[in-house]
Amino acid sequence: DASIKEEWPKAGGAIASIRFPPEINHGANAGLAGGLALLEPVKEKYPAVSYADIFQMASATAIEKAGGPKIDMIYGRVDATSPEQCSPEGNLPDAEAGDNGKYGGTSGTASTEDGSPHGHLRKVFYRMGLNDEEIVALSGAHTFGRAYKDRSGLGAEKTKFTDGSKQTRSDGKEAAYKVGGSSWTEKWLVFDNSYFTTLVDKDADPELLKLSTDKIIFVDEGFKPFAEKFRDSQDAFFESYAKAHKKLSELGSKFDPAGGITI
Repeated sequence: DASIKEEWPKAGGAIASIRFPPEINHGANAGLAGGLALLEPVKEKYPAVSYADIFQMASATAIEKAGGPKIDMIYGRVDATSPEQCSPEGNLPDAEAGDNGKYGGTSGTASTEDGSPHGHLRKVFYRMGLNDEEIVALSGAHTFGRAYKDRSGLGAEKTKFTDGSKQTRSDGKEAAYKVGGSSWTEKWLVFDNSYFTTLVDKDADPELLKLSTDKIIFVDEGFKPFAEKFRDSQDAFFESYAKAHKKLSELGSKFDPAGGITI
């Protein structure tokens, strides 16, 4: 949710302000409180490491362990210290239009409201300094994980892919998981380019998610070349995704020491 036009901490982004209300209670963050609780023991064991670094390390490690690319992360982020440093609600993208037929709104750092999914995505991500390639690459993270109706309002209570039936990890081992939600891909615990191959597969299982902001990447003239490139080459997707993830992880951050720490 970072803004390239502001300075730390007002810029938002990777400053760990999400651990404070009201930000953790924003609609787009529904369900994340559980994830933060899982990381609290790490902070207790390594109190000198900032929350912002722990959150970003968890994200990059999850992608890599799921079979995705290794991300060239740097650390040393400085944490936000109070709720007053939280970003306003409304900076993150909507997957579908609201009751007014529009995506986004006017309550965030800048208006993201638009009558089209592609226009909305650009208003959200251009404000962060991200381009069309990076938008499509980051959309590809939907290959991993699920949407929950009681959080985002999207998806089913469960599908044939999330009903407790067998799911394997990238290492081939069977995974234990909590039943529920809807996935974009059949093997939603593996990070690969199947998000892109599934979106254009007319024979894909109808229980898989294909939201408006997903489908538009194969329609919009600016997004389409990258979506097709990532569909055809997992290596190309991984290369672009790793760069976009790294960039996103540094937006809004202040590093101590300046320039960050490489592990």
